[in-house]
Amino acid sequence: MALNREAVGYKTKSMIHEYRWQDAVLYALGIGAKRDELDFLYESRGPLVYPSYAVIPAYLASFAAWDVVGGNPMGIVHHAQKIALHKPFEGSGKLVSVGEVAGIYDLKRMAQAVIAVTTRDHAGELVSQAEFSIIFRFDGNFGGEAPPKRESYKPPKRDPDFVFKEKTSPEQAALYRLSGDYNPLHIDPDIASASGFNQPILHGLCTFGFVCRAVLRGFAGNDPAKLKALSGEFRKPVWPGETLVTHAWQEDGKIVLRTSTEERPEEYVFQNAYALLG
Repeated sequence: MALNREAVGYKTKSMIHEYRWQDAVLYALGIGAKRDELDFLYESRGPLVYPSYAVIPAYLASFAAWDVVGGNPMGIVHHAQKIALHKPFEGSGKLVSVGEVAGIYDLKRMAQAVIAVTTRDHAGELVSQAEFSIIFRFDGNFGGEAPPKRESYKPPKRDPDFVFKEKTSPEQAALYRLSGDYNPLHIDPDIASASGFNQPILHGLCTFGFVCRAVLRGFAGNDPAKLKALSGEFRKPVWPGETLVTHAWQEDGKIVLRTSTEERPEEYVFQNAYALLG
């Protein structure tokens, strides 16, 4: 299916996401939460919900928008993710999301689509916003406009203020997908091979969740209410079982972030990234 360039501006209907405390805990486990993060794992303490959960209620609306965008599904790769938080997620509840196709761009060899999703609670109050940037590896060179230039967030030339190292499990993608992202690229070896990978890759949004946990641990005392924004680009795949290493610098009112793996320290899997606290 070819890219539908007329999809820009399309808005989805309201998509409802109801979740139990068990769903919040399953998400926490999917992004690597451990026993020392008990507030996120135990219903008698809420549970607290990681701010990166913002991508979960946004799934249905983003998928509905992608269906209108079209493109070759075998070439879809998650390029970048941004979330903005306006209030903490409750331990369970009902959320309503609306997605919009914000842009479709020509990268010559590839194409890019940007989907923006707004999520509100049952009372209509704004909870979060999410922006998904998707690369279509087989759908470029259609004569469209180039994407707007992204702001650059480069780490300063000094030692990081915080380093968070954590091993993913070989089953990390199998666990994370239970929160709603069932793309077979992340579990089916045959699909991964057809997409150009020698094995299933970890969800970019799973890595995103690991980075979110690193920020909360290093700078926010594990208080999810303090994180106001998280943004970055996925540059290299992560293989389930690798060890993620996130370096963080407090710089000019932002936390600049860069993540590699211990196995491939010179290959950054998540970069041009930052977090905002408030």
